[in-house]
Amino acid sequence: MRRLKLPGVLAAGLLTFQAAVLASSPARAEEFSGNDLRDIRLGMAAAELAESDYVDFACAVDPKRTLAGWKNWRDCPADANGTRAIRFGYDPTTTRDGTMVAGHPAILTLLIDDSGHIAGLQIETDPKARLYVRKKAFLLGLQAKSRYGSDGWACTEGQPGAGDEPVGGVYLRERCTKTISGRSLVVERNLFRRPDQDSKSFVDETRIVIQNASK
Repeated sequence: MRRLKLPGVLAAGLLTFQAAVLASSPARAEEFSGNDLRDIRLGMAAAELAESDYVDFACAVDPKRTLAGWKNWRDCPADANGTRAIRFGYDPTTTRDGTMVAGHPAILTLLIDDSGHIAGLQIETDPKARLYVRKKAFLLGLQAKSRYGSDGWACTEGQPGAGDEPVGGVYLRERCTKTISGRSLVVERNLFRRPDQDSKSFVDETRIVIQNASK
């Protein structure tokens, strides 16, 4: 993969962040035994999920179809694999910053299979968040990769589309995958400006998908 040329303050900030990540990461991570998000862990039973710390339950395919809690997960339609996608957020009484992951405003989706177990988790940076708090959304992908071990990722970099432009001298369309401890991981990061976007608008996002590797 080619190196990104980052100007000025952005370059210095990213280099500082990467140095901290490398300093705190093990040289090699073959296994992962922690939770995937807060008290949520791939493979656990939906019945074990705490409802007191979460709010805004809804079916991901139809957010207007709200749910009273995790226990109503079967009210959402199943996909071809029998998996149901539940949108949720953090209880504002337990966090003053709203639904955020590693400092980034996020949209969260839990996947529950027909046996009532967690089959996957999706974490996406919120494109509707204020620019000030989402302008470095692409960095969340680096944090996710560090959490599951910096080694063993297979990454590809997309080329600019017609009329796409870099943001601050950076063009990023990256997709990285890894399998570890029964998990299939996908981390996608994007930073660029489309032809129809003005100087204050651009694509800046991370999408993380964690699924059961056997699915």
